[in-house]
Amino acid sequence: MGKNVFINACCHFQDHGGVSLGDGCQIGHNVVFATLNHGLAPEDRQTTYPAPITLGKNVWVGSNSTILQGVTIGDNAVIAAGAVVTKDVPENTIVGGVPARIIRKI
Repeated sequence: MGKNVFINACCHFQDHGGVSLGDGCQIGHNVVFATLNHGLAPEDRQTTYPAPITLGKNVWVGSNSTILQGVTIGDNAVIAAGAVVTKDVPENTIVGGVPARIIRKI
């Protein structure tokens, strides 16, 4: 965890894969960090696959967002409230929606 990180109430860190938060990150209410996934095939659903979540510096994650395993979010990015982040987010970018998509550059 970096310096000057703010984490609001009721966040969930399912961190078997590891979670890294850069300096100055701001995490809103009820954000979920989910670093595990299950196999898709029925015979593989009992197996879990961990992967880390990494946030760069000054990332702002809006309330009720979910960030899935293996995602890296670049410096200064903004995750809109309620977004489900399934893929990497470039630095200086705003993303939102389900699944999250680029809204615009900062």
